[in-house]
Amino acid sequence: MTAVASAGIRFHPGSQVIPAGAVHTTPLGYDRDSLPVGAPLPFPASAELVDRLIGCGEIEVAFEGKLGDTLLGLSAVRALVDWLRARSVRVAVRAGGPYAGLIARTGLITQSPVTAPSGWRAVIGDRPGVEARASEAAVSLVLDPAAPPCWSSDGRAHPSLPARHYLALERRLGIRLPGAAPFAPLLATGPNELVEELASVGWLNGLTIAAITATSWPERKDYTAQRYVALAEQIAEAQQSQARLLLIGGAQDGGLKISAEPPRRHVQVLHLDGVPADDLTDLFPRCHLIVGNDTGLTHLAALARGSGDDGPPVVGLYARHSHSKWRTGLPHHHAVATDQSDRMHQGDLCPVRDAIAPDTDVHMDTFPPASLARVCLDLLNEVGR
Repeated sequence: MTAVASAGIRFHPGSQVIPAGAVHTTPLGYDRDSLPVGAPLPFPASAELVDRLIGCGEIEVAFEGKLGDTLLGLSAVRALVDWLRARSVRVAVRAGGPYAGLIARTGLITQSPVTAPSGWRAVIGDRPGVEARASEAAVSLVLDPAAPPCWSSDGRAHPSLPARHYLALERRLGIRLPGAAPFAPLLATGPNELVEELASVGWLNGLTIAAITATSWPERKDYTAQRYVALAEQIAEAQQSQARLLLIGGAQDGGLKISAEPPRRHVQVLHLDGVPADDLTDLFPRCHLIVGNDTGLTHLAALARGSGDDGPPVVGLYARHSHSKWRTGLPHHHAVATDQSDRMHQGDLCPVRDAIAPDTDVHMDTFPPASLARVCLDLLNEVGR
């Protein structure tokens, strides 16, 4: 269920199931739950696509655009790998581009001996990544976040972008694939030198909150360090504890910069600017709570899971865009959203793609730290039970 967090904003839990009739959807075209894995769909596959993929000896995963679009698009790579396994086609799957290290953490990269009848190559990724390699590929799959609709099947809507990508490719490939909601592949984590250094000096002791200030659209999406500090202070005071607040910012002058603020009454603040995404993948599961704007590092925090699939609750703040589309769909990835975000969610709209200007200028100050603290405290108490 959704809950009112404050006037004009709502909390949407990650485990929420959205009925198909509550939002604008496109019917998937088949009752997915009733089809066994591997069964043909009730309409034909894309014959040309299937024939070329079967003939490929190598598939390259190539993303070069935004981190968030990349992470939410990896479910399509999962769908393609699931299909290859279902067809018993052994193909080498490798990753290129700036996100190759992150993609390797999904377990989707293989170096299987090739059994395909030719040396064709396929490329799957975002438009910049695919276009850079299109001349060498027999077939290309461009993952455009604006393209797949909000599917519905079995009375349920599938609004998250990972679900949209996975089901869109399932339809094109023509068989029921084994994936189930939430469809997004997780990022494996492990030992990390930077993380261990932070732990050794006490920054990961006690209540640790990570807050993401990095964004490609600061005038719209930066919650600001000051509001995050106020949020952490209210959480720490309510829990009668001292909190460590890790402020995750973008690169400053192209490099890594770490600096601590003087201690406050309830909060110690550490600025982590320009930390590589690979390091953050290992850091996030060591925190107790992560709060961030609708941006790639927040999605990264939700996908980064430690051993045993454990990890902290992640809260995304959505002022203008759909809170349901721009999430991983994972049960621990929650949203606090404005009325404007709810309207984009209900109508499957995008303020940028559909050129929808809000009635009022919606900024991140819509989320009062006191209201956000109540949501976060509820989540922390649930984890503690």
